[in-house]
Amino acid sequence: MIGAGMGAMAAAARLAVAGHRVTVYERTATYGGSVGRFERDGFGFDTGPGLLHLPAVYRDLFVKTGKEPLESCVELVQVDPAARHVFADGTEVSLPNASRAGVVSALGEALGADAGERWGDFLVRAREAWDRTRRPLLEEPLWPNWRVLAEREPYPALSRRRLLRTRTARTLAEVGTLELGDPRLTALLECHALAAGLDPRTAPASAAVLPYMEHAFGAWYVRGGVRELARAVHERCTARRVEFVFGAEVVSVVEKDGRASGVELADGTVAGADFVVGGPPDATAALTGGQDLYGGDAPEPDPAALSCGKVVVCLALRGPRETGAAHRTVVHTTDREDELALFGTGGPPARPTVWVERPDDPLLRPDGHESVVLTATVPSLAHHDWSAAGAADAFADRMVAAAGRALPSLPGRVLWREVRTPVHTERETGAEGGAVPAPTLAGGDGVLLRPSNSTRVPGLFTAGGWAHPGGGLPHAGMSGALVAGLIVEGPDFRGSQ
Repeated sequence: MIGAGMGAMAAAARLAVAGHRVTVYERTATYGGSVGRFERDGFGFDTGPGLLHLPAVYRDLFVKTGKEPLESCVELVQVDPAARHVFADGTEVSLPNASRAGVVSALGEALGADAGERWGDFLVRAREAWDRTRRPLLEEPLWPNWRVLAEREPYPALSRRRLLRTRTARTLAEVGTLELGDPRLTALLECHALAAGLDPRTAPASAAVLPYMEHAFGAWYVRGGVRELARAVHERCTARRVEFVFGAEVVSVVEKDGRASGVELADGTVAGADFVVGGPPDATAALTGGQDLYGGDAPEPDPAALSCGKVVVCLALRGPRETGAAHRTVVHTTDREDELALFGTGGPPARPTVWVERPDDPLLRPDGHESVVLTATVPSLAHHDWSAAGAADAFADRMVAAAGRALPSLPGRVLWREVRTPVHTERETGAEGGAVPAPTLAGGDGVLLRPSNSTRVPGLFTAGGWAHPGGGLPHAGMSGALVAGLIVEGPDFRGSQ
């Protein structure tokens, strides 16, 4: 196993239970990949995902790999509200967790009854897209005829007649324009794509499943921070006798008789294996001497969808968190066009959308203080020099200013801050340019499909956010399940049950 990210560890635990002897080689000093933690002066911060959606993926992992269920290894808390939203015009709304009726009611009160009803109707259509794509995109290996997934748009867009033309939404932005009809609802819709590093103007309409997942399955916090989920998965692996070797960089995949037979480390050590599981397909191909792992027949994601990273600002705040504060607040940009220019060759936005995480968790802060994390989507290192003098701090200042629209007392409470950019992401996860992988989506000519977990090199597989089924905590867990199934059951494996 190359790398100790969440997808690799999910595969390792399942393979160990199936009787395989598993060794994980990780070039850094720890596990978890992008699910990181920063600690200082008694404060703790999640530097990756702040909430868990679709926890059933990890519940299934723990059920299938031991007697202790997930809830006996970590404490899951369903946050309520799921999120508070502060829109460009100053309108605010708090959306209840996992309640379509509650969300419709809240939006109706804040934005008008028609707005609530339009969002409720949208969620019904989004559910249809989810039902059509959940199994082929999350629970099954990538179909050999994957182009069917690329060509068929699963979102049942409404037909709208405008200026003597009948139009249906093909992109997520068009869903907002043609079906929602309120800039605040459009911002609510698009922020889910933006959080995943997707441009709503080019993301297929099927990206409607992203807000649906949150509304349908809820938003969950892991007590002690989401890093605790990585710890629990790592401990499950070690309990099943998975061996971890940290500080061990794999420099090549060894082949014998036409199949993967082990790995070579930077110190010259060669470790034999019956199967090798790599990380990103491009990086894995490089370890094979640049072979075409898919014989020219694999999805080719849109480069624009691979160009985004995150800036994370960890804030140690003076004074306690006020009673009743929302765990997550989304402060929407006041300049949508400027923000969306970050995709492709644009720079970081002047007025970014900022996600504010304020966990009510004494494990993450000293008594009488508060631990807060701000996150924004930004260009990766391919399009912006985050190592330039002052670049990180200048953007962090803009993020704090934006967050101040929702928390006016924030700037005056800051004891200190830690700013993390795509430079940190690249160094800690190996992701080229510090980019963050988006989840795989159907439709849109396949620009958001990811290459298969199996390759044309016998015995060589790929797991994690850059392989099928793409990025995100739930997707990483499913990636591990798919790889384990393909190894244990062989090419006839048809998916998780």
